[in-house]
Amino acid sequence: METIMLADTSSPPKVMRQIYRSTKTYGHNEGLSCAFRQWRAHHSHCHLLHGYALSFKFVFVCRNLDDKNWAVDFGDLGELRSELKLNFDHKTVVAADDPLLTHFQIMEDSGALLLTIFPNVGCEAFAFEGWTMADRIIAKKYPDGRVWVESCEVAEHGANSAIYTAEQVNV
Repeated sequence: METIMLADTSSPPKVMRQIYRSTKTYGHNEGLSCAFRQWRAHHSHCHLLHGYALSFKFVFVCRNLDDKNWAVDFGDLGELRSELKLNFDHKTVVAADDPLLTHFQIMEDSGALLLTIFPNVGCEAFAFEGWTMADRIIAKKYPDGRVWVESCEVAEHGANSAIYTAEQVNV
């Protein structure tokens, strides 16, 4: 005899909403090679100037696909790639409150380096900066809010990465 299990009618039914995610990765081979230091990390060698070829992975989300059945047109993300290159490609990235900031500025003035100044440095900070860049660009390209940036992951190499995620809240 076969047993049929009935759904639990004491709890409200689940409401399923469709959601699409697509990703765009700018890998280590993209040339986003930068040097930085985390000047507060006195306990570690990370307080020294060092560098990585960073990778960035963005997650885009939408509830409805466009007329081509896409969440995001990857070919339309040139501005994001350009902004990443502008801020990270062969740059020295330092925190705005780095005690050696004036030394880095002198080195930039003398032609020894190209400087990017962010409020903070490190994978977590770069993930936030990348998300901010992507969010501004996506908001411009999709002003109706159909698509949003869910997260940005930045990896120094295969073993170390950090992810910044923002939740979309309906207000």
